[in-house]
Amino acid sequence: MNDRHKHNRKSTRLKNYDYSQSGFYFITICVKNRYHLFGEVIENKVVLNNYGQIAKYEWLQTGKLRNNVRLDEFVVMPNHIHGIIQLLESRDAAVESWDTTCRVPTKEQFGKPTKNSIPTIIRSYKSAVTKSVNELNNQQGDKVWQRNYYEHIVRNQEELDRIGEYIKYNPVNWRKDKLNG
Repeated sequence: MNDRHKHNRKSTRLKNYDYSQSGFYFITICVKNRYHLFGEVIENKVVLNNYGQIAKYEWLQTGKLRNNVRLDEFVVMPNHIHGIIQLLESRDAAVESWDTTCRVPTKEQFGKPTKNSIPTIIRSYKSAVTKSVNELNNQQGDKVWQRNYYEHIVRNQEELDRIGEYIKYNPVNWRKDKLNG
């Protein structure tokens, strides 16, 4: 591949959508090469190893470290994590706004993160997991995650419920999961 195309990758984000606005976001982050790094599924239950415990711990820290984040259903699978993040206007007021028509030019630009936006939150999460996994292995610079992640803006309560059920039953459906590869 030619180097001039290296940083000209197509984004999976909605153009001009403000990913720091309040609402619910369904996130999927995959391990590099979909390697089963975090554990295994035994009898329809995820059994996390030390790396999986790190991924779980750092996910939970995401909600503790940011006063505008509430974590909903999530699961750490052997080679990916699914989770629902709710961005709040404030920690005291859990605003459940389904208005996703509010599109403004986002301030998020390469090298200029927007505080408390989904891209910044996910980048911080991935970085924390990678750092801890590398420390556990006494290594530096090993990549844990695939580039980017999948996100979906949850538009209503029905969708939130359906996605929550999908996440909850992901271990039961592991054998059929396309990410189980």
